[in-house]
Amino acid sequence: MKRKVLSVLVDNTSGVLNRVAGLFSRRGYNIDSLTVGETENPKYSRMTIVVRGDDEILEQIEKQISRLEDVIRVEALGQASVCRELILAKVAASPEERQQVIAIADIFRAKIVDVAPESLMIELTGNQEKLTAFISLLDGFNILELVRTGITGLARGITD
Repeated sequence: MKRKVLSVLVDNTSGVLNRVAGLFSRRGYNIDSLTVGETENPKYSRMTIVVRGDDEILEQIEKQISRLEDVIRVEALGQASVCRELILAKVAASPEERQQVIAIADIFRAKIVDVAPESLMIELTGNQEKLTAFISLLDGFNILELVRTGITGLARGITD
């Protein structure tokens, strides 16, 4: 199965997210990741949807989304795009372990955003491979909580 990242520009009105998600549930498709936010123009929102399937299913998904009433534009993000994800990880860190966790965070250019007596909260942004590698290096530590935002992205250069 292939993975496809779709950037969907939609009207910023109530019910749009429900209509897009409903299209997936009615057809039995799964959404791997979904992020939504207002664009530079408050009239529009951008959805970044990650889906998996064979070529036929992925093409069908893209066509069906583009037919929805509130959808302005659908664009498949590929090599000529920038995709990122945010992770917040709360890691148990005794005073003895704290420097090791900070060193791992520094390697990945992560930020320590909260320090508590027995834990650190780390913020990291990057592609999925970078975040997965970061989590792997924290494997020897007790990850108390972890959250990933899902992918968001834009095509490079000027697009119509």
